[in-house]
This record gives sequence, C-alpha cells and structure tokens, in this order.
Amino acid sequence: MSWGTELWDQFDNLEKHTQWGIDFLDKYAKFVKERLEIEQNYAKQLRNLVKKFCPKRSAKDEEPRFTSCLSFYNILNELNDYAGQREVVAEEIGHRVYAEIMRYSNDIKGERKSHLHEGRKAQQYLDMCLKQMDNSKRKFERECREAEKAQQSYERLDNDTNATKSDVEKAKQQLHLRTHMADESKNEYAAQLQNYNAEQHKHFYIVIPQVYKHLQEMDERRTIKLSECYKGFADAERKVIPIISKCLEGMVQAAKSVDERRDSQIVVDCFKSGFEPPGDFPFEDYSQHIYRTVSDGTISTPKQESLKPDPRMTVGKAKGKLWLFGKKPKGPALEDFSHLPPEQRRKRLQQRIDELSRELQKEMDQKDALNKMKDVYEKNPQMGDPGSLHPKIAETTSNIERLRMEIHKNEGWLSEVEGKVSQRSERRHSAEANHLVAQGRESPEGSYTEDANQEGRVQPQHHAHPEFDDEFDDDEPLPAIGHCKSLYPFDGNNEGTLAMKEGEVLYIIEEDKGDGWTRARKQNGEEGYVPTSYIEITLEKNSKGAVTYI
Repeated sequence: MSWGTELWDQFDNLEKHTQWGIDFLDKYAKFVKERLEIEQNYAKQLRNLVKKFCPKRSAKDEEPRFTSCLSFYNILNELNDYAGQREVVAEEIGHRVYAEIMRYSNDIKGERKSHLHEGRKAQQYLDMCLKQMDNSKRKFERECREAEKAQQSYERLDNDTNATKSDVEKAKQQLHLRTHMADESKNEYAAQLQNYNAEQHKHFYIVIPQVYKHLQEMDERRTIKLSECYKGFADAERKVIPIISKCLEGMVQAAKSVDERRDSQIVVDCFKSGFEPPGDFPFEDYSQHIYRTVSDGTISTPKQESLKPDPRMTVGKAKGKLWLFGKKPKGPALEDFSHLPPEQRRKRLQQRIDELSRELQKEMDQKDALNKMKDVYEKNPQMGDPGSLHPKIAETTSNIERLRMEIHKNEGWLSEVEGKVSQRSERRHSAEANHLVAQGRESPEGSYTEDANQEGRVQPQHHAHPEFDDEFDDDEPLPAIGHCKSLYPFDGNNEGTLAMKEGEVLYIIEEDKGDGWTRARKQNGEEGYVPTSYIEITLEKNSKGAVTYI
C-alpha cells in the first residue's frame, strides 16, 4: 500500500489530510498544556492547603502532643509529598510530552511544506512540457494547413492555361517552402510529444510517488509520535504510583496510630495540678459558752480556748476563688516556676533540666573538639596557632560552668517540689485515716463522746490548698509561727497575694503546703500569700501553727 500508486491523482486531498493531521497534533498539544496547568494548580492548591493547616513552629512547640494531632500532622506531611508527586507528573508531562510534541509539530510543518512544494514544482514542470507539446502540435497543424493551401494554389495555376509560367513557378516554390516548414513542425511536434510522454511517465511513476511516499512517511511518523505521547502521558502517571501508594499507606498508618487512651493520659499530664482535693470542713461548736448541768443522759463538750475556727475553712471563705477550681493567679513567669501548680512545676523543671543537659553535652563535645584541635596545632605548628583557640576554649569552659550551675539550681528546685508532693501524699493518707476515726467516734444521735483522752488524740487537719482571695478580715489574726526575710521584690498584683520589698521582714502565719506559696503578714497587719522561693524563713520551735478541730 502506497500513496504514490494508490492516490497518484489525489494531490489536493492529500494536502488537506496532512493539514488535518498537523491541526490534530496541535489540538492534542493544547490538551496536554491544559492538563499540565491543571496538575500544577492542583499541586499548588494542595501545598497551600497543607501550609494553611500546618501548625506554626512556635505554636507547634506549645501544642499538646495528642496522637490525633500528630496523626493529622503526619497526614499533612504525606499530603505535601503527594502534592510533590503531582508536581513531578506535571514536570514529566511538560518535558516528555508537551515540549516534544511542540518541537515535532514545528518540524513536521516545515517538512510538509517542503514535500508539497516539491510536488507542486513537479506538476508545474509537467504542465510546462504539456504546454510546449501543445504549442508544437498547433504549429504543426497550422503549417500543414498552409502547405495544403499552397498545394491547392499550385495545382490550380498549373491547370490554368491562362496562367503564366512565372506564376506557376512562383506557386511551386511556395509549395516547396510550406511543405518544408510543415515537415519541420512535424518533427518538432514529434520531439515535444515524445518528451512530454517521457516526463509524464516520470512524473506519475517516479516523482509524484516519491513525494507522496515522503508525505505518507511523515503522516505515519506523526501518528507514531502521537502514540508515543499517549504512552508517555500514561508513564508519567505510572512512575509516581509507587510513591503515591506510599503516601496513602502513610496516611493509613497515621490513622492507625491514633490512641485514645494515650490522648486521655496526655490531658492528665497537661492539666494535672498536683493539688490534693479539699478536706472536710471542721465542726464549729458555738455552744461551748452555754453552761449546762452534766447528767448521765447528756453529753457535754469541754470548753477549750484553743478551739478557733480556721478562717480559711469557713463557709464565708468558701465563697472565695480557689486556685484549684477557680482562676489561676496571673502574674509574671518566675524562674523556678513557683507560679505553677506543683505537678506542672515539676514537669517544667524536668523539661528545663533536660534542655540544659543537652546544651551541656553539646558544650562539652565542643570543648573536647577544641582540645583535640589544640593538641594537633601544638604537634604541627604549621597547621595553626594553638593560642588562637584559647579564647574559644575559655568561652566554652565558662558556658559549661554556667550550665552546670543552672542544672544544679533547677535540680534543687525539682527536689524541693518532689519532696513536698510526697509529703502531701502522706498527709492525705493520714487525713483519710483520721476522717474514718472521727466518723467511728460519732454516736447514732450525731453527738460526740465526752472522753477527753480520745479528744486529745484527734489529729489536726491541714487544709492542703491555699485560697487566693482578698478576704483576710478574720475576727482574730492568726498567730505568727515564725518570720521571714524577702530575698527578691514581689509586686503582689494578683488577687490574694502580698506585695513585698527586697529585705523586708514579715511574719509567717502559715507554712507552704506544697504549692509554692507561704502566707505572711506585714507589720501593719496586711496579710497575703508570697512565693516561698522569694523568702528566707525562720520558724519558731515552740510555735503551733495548726488548729485542732473537733
């Protein structure tokens, strides 16, 4: 099958067909370009989506590390990788398909133009040969008619008896001339006819088939190129399928990593204050000033001057805001985190110790490296001056000492917090035991025994949580159990706190219960809570800071 033999007379249709092929090629190139833009926009929108929902660096450090959040962030990372693969697809389509097809389209347009020009040129040459043959034919025909006329004229004069001899001779010469010209025209026509037939045979059997063959090969290459582009388009997608599958598998694994029990434990770790639950309110006996006759059927309560209700445990005081259940005092963040609840303070201190330990290890590694470099310089002076490393070594040594002091200081605070938390736990168990004993001593009628020995064994209850309120208008001020000297100034802007200056002496009326705050009183009678780490405390040995409740 060849266009040259089968379609020898379809030059115009072949011209139209090849033009349609190029137009279809350009149409597919336009399709690829739009698909390329879709992939690029899709990848860009995916990356913008990931950037929008990814946490900022600062916020991510402060955000609780819930497994559901971590899973979502992993999914975002996988989605970002997926967007990168869409970019790879777009880049592959752009280079292997779109750029190649545009280059081939330009080449094939030039090749088609050249082949069609060659075909038109051959057709023009054949038309020129046909025209020359036709001219020689008409000339031969014309000369033959003129020769016939000359012969007829000669024959008429020759038969005419009235014609002169000169007229007959002249007609005879004219006949010979016309006959000679007719013979020349005949020879020329025969030559032109032979030449045209040869050119026509060459045109339709050699030149045109060759031109059409080139056009056929060009069109077949165009078809093959389209097939390759179709395959390359699919290969661009196929190449990224393994990585995309890994991205999707990563998303599935991220979904499986969600642990609801772990998230619940993280909530506990994040918000656990370390405080003990509030203790029971003590019984406040207002009938102790009523004198009654003691009888066998009456149970009396002995009068004790030391029984004073704890102002912090009264119902009126319960209306104040507790740190545990109310608003946490807002103030400047302290270096020892004493403004935080015990459990949170312990975690923050441990976190800081770990960070300082990592910095210390880094500085020690740097110091070892500098010392090794110094030894190399001392052994090989041409490599460098050992003295140039002394400032850096001194700076590193200073940093190491500073970090060690910081670690020691924070470890001291951590030991203090852990010791107080353990003491509070022991006091809690003791308070629960005393609560059970007190319930066992209660009579069915709701009264208490009059055994003074048993009353003396009742342990004082310590309320574990100080209240941060501004109500310190007790009927009688609490007795001082010691005094303290402030080491640092404290502004006392928060509700229930007491402002103090550096070096100021205060009275201690209630010890630190493990929450980092001590209740104190100024010389003018103003009371409030101050940070324990800000003061130096001296307790009186014979003082009794606790109140015995019945």
